[in-house]
Amino acid sequence: MPYAYDNQNIFAKILRGEIPNDTVLETEHSLAFNDIQPQAPVHVLVIPKGAYVCHDHFALEASDAEIADFTRTIGAVCQMKGIQPGEDGDGYRTIANAGDDGVQEVPHFHMHILGGKPLGRMLSKTT
Repeated sequence: MPYAYDNQNIFAKILRGEIPNDTVLETEHSLAFNDIQPQAPVHVLVIPKGAYVCHDHFALEASDAEIADFTRTIGAVCQMKGIQPGEDGDGYRTIANAGDDGVQEVPHFHMHILGGKPLGRMLSKTT
């Protein structure tokens, strides 16, 4: 089974109310909250409430309702934080890490939304 979900990860504990968070938005299927170690002026994490390890796991196994809710939650957070390009914001970056090569630290799918300043290149160019 390639997607062994650990229900003791920090995001699972947040979803169960065992660990507090600074909620930005909560919907039926998603939770968005401010990162406790922000890497930009805006740094929000969006997580599905379901037990999904990474983006491909979510994309392959989540219901259409979960996928739509998660995607719309990301859009709503960008709008709430005023970082939408062309809407008085200057843009943002979304990042989802997966597995060891992707340096995923928490084995619960989550999307980082970063903005509020120029973020530079995502990866350095290689030759």
